[in-house]
Amino acid sequence: MRVGELAKAVGKTVRAMHLYEELGLLEPRTRSDGGFRLYGPEAIDRIHWIVKLQAIGFTLAEIQGFVRDFQGAGSGREATARVRALFTEKQKQIREQITQLQVIENDLSEALVYLDSCESCSGHVPAECGACDHHGHAKGEAPPLFAGLSSRTTRTEPEPKGFDVSVTDLYREGNN
Repeated sequence: MRVGELAKAVGKTVRAMHLYEELGLLEPRTRSDGGFRLYGPEAIDRIHWIVKLQAIGFTLAEIQGFVRDFQGAGSGREATARVRALFTEKQKQIREQITQLQVIENDLSEALVYLDSCESCSGHVPAECGACDHHGHAKGEAPPLFAGLSSRTTRTEPEPKGFDVSVTDLYREGNN
């Protein structure tokens, strides 16, 4: 199949196919008499493999690097050990991301529970939200994801009006 047919079969652009070839990730089986790249059905599997690795979080440069390392290894054992090391490191990174995402999910859940209790709130001004003591809320104990919306502060001093630094101070020598 020609490059356009391959691109259509995998839902990619012709330019993506050419890029994969430039990076050494994809090779045409042969060329036609007219010079067109011709690919076999194995090219579809190769592109799906590239797409899957990208979904896991590998960049094209990383994929290119470990394809070269794999092909340049002195033995099958060495080649697979190299890939294993890369996959182990990626798995570690993904586990760290999962941990971070679980913290984010917990923060969102906490904020949503808090916000659910606000549905019956009366006509308080939005500035009081996140710092109120209504509906079982403790003053100043809104979940962090929501508390930042409150314009109320716990300071007793008045909010400064205007700039607290003069514009000329900002342009003194060495500050620009």
